[in-house]
Formats: sequence, C-alpha cells, structure tokens
Amino acid sequence: MKMNYFVIGTNNLKASTKFYDSLFEQTELSQVLSTERMTFWQGEDEDSAFAVSIPFNKEPATNGNGTMFGFGVGSTDEVKRLYKKAIELGGSCEGEPNQRGPRFSAYVRDLDRNKIVFSK
Repeated sequence: MKMNYFVIGTNNLKASTKFYDSLFEQTELSQVLSTERMTFWQGEDEDSAFAVSIPFNKEPATNGNGTMFGFGVGSTDEVKRLYKKAIELGGSCEGEPNQRGPRFSAYVRDLDRNKIVFSK
C-alpha cells in the first residue's frame, strides 16, 4: 500500500493556490485541475496528487496539532531552495534546513498554518 493523495484545508483558496503554484514552480508537481472549491497538483507519475480545498462542511479550515505532510526532494540544495521559497511566499519557519537523523530536512508552515517538511 502507498499513499496516493492528500488534501489540506484552506480558508482562502485563491491565496493558497498562488502559494503552492509558486512553491511548485521548479518541481515535477503541476496544477492539473482547479474548481471553485479545490485545486489539484500532480506529479509526472500520476500516481500521487496534492490538493488544497475549502472544507466540504463549509466550516473554517484548521491545521491539525501534530499533523504534517512531507515532500521528498532530490537534494539538500532543493530542501534549502523550497524552504527559502516558502518563507518568501509568506510561510513561517518551523525548523531551518539541517541534518536530522538520517535525513536532511526543513520545516515550514503555509498560509493556513499547515506544517510541511521538505527532506532528502
């Protein structure tokens, strides 16, 4: 079994879509679909997808305490680049790029305070 997609909630779909479009500019993820409630990005393999969504129940989106999603990237330089890009786009630092156990990783929060890790 492997994860095939994940969706995070947003309270501002336009701002969140712009954040992730810009963050993913130099990666293999590209926007494949956008509706008035969700925006999807997919990798080249089409086996996995990432999406931001206005919650179906129309309640405010919140981030989960202890919840995090990760993107595996090809190099430590890419970890550093994505970390820096997320901060430039208005994200906040949750852990600067550094070696952590067997992985080199960096942690940020997006505009809705969802926690993201980039690792190599």
